[in-house]
Amino acid sequence: MTATGAASSETLSLAFSPCPNDTFVFNAWVHGLIEGAPDVAVTFADVDVTNGAAERGEFDVVKVSYGALPWLLDEYALLPSGGALGRGCGPLVLTAGRPDLVGSTVAVPGERTTAYLLFRLWAQSAGVDRIEVMPFAEIMPAVRDGVVDAGLVIHEARFTYQQYGLTSICDLGDWWEASTGLSIPLGAILAKRSLDTRRLGDVVRASVRHAMTDPPSSKDFVAKHAQEMDPDVQARHIALYVNEFSVDLGADGYAAVEGLLSRAADVGLVPRVDPAALR
Repeated sequence: MTATGAASSETLSLAFSPCPNDTFVFNAWVHGLIEGAPDVAVTFADVDVTNGAAERGEFDVVKVSYGALPWLLDEYALLPSGGALGRGCGPLVLTAGRPDLVGSTVAVPGERTTAYLLFRLWAQSAGVDRIEVMPFAEIMPAVRDGVVDAGLVIHEARFTYQQYGLTSICDLGDWWEASTGLSIPLGAILAKRSLDTRRLGDVVRASVRHAMTDPPSSKDFVAKHAQEMDPDVQARHIALYVNEFSVDLGADGYAAVEGLLSRAADVGLVPRVDPAALR
């Protein structure tokens, strides 16, 4: 999909998930509604796919997990807008009635995801036997059907897991906030350092502000790509994941990112990141 009406003749490759918060954020840029913004060729993919693609340098601008940043910052710069960071929006650990994870097999949406990083920080002594990576959309059915003992879920699963007869045994966002006092850094927007990253940050911020100012303009785009088609779930998803941090990370946002990555590095889960590389 290529945007129309932009002033630049250059077309950049842009990858993000089909989740409502991402389509809401990027709608204006994708559809040529940001004056002077470059055209974009869009790829829709789950975050585990974009994490790997970014490590291979496949996209100019890409939505990834904050948990993947330590492997990406040589080639990519973190943009200060467009991402998902906030409170009350953390991943959930779900079971079909099982009270703990001792000896369990847990399905996760990717080993470089922020959800998995938070899970590892929380579950260091939980007795998990095996981790299985599977596409996000397959996790809740797999837990329900007994294919795995537990699942780590994100995004709209917060609103729909009861429909699968599942129980949340831990809200990792609540645990993180109570443990650190910090917001939850989930998804980041990166741009290749070889590009004008300051300008691209402004373009993404303008796209976010356009979406917030005129929500109906993105409604069809969001609905077309949403994996959860219920309009109420789409609206709740956007309200949860698109907020003031999506406009600009600010001091609190950067502190949350630095807090997550430094704590993970302290226990050997990720390479240590120089905070200067985030700005």
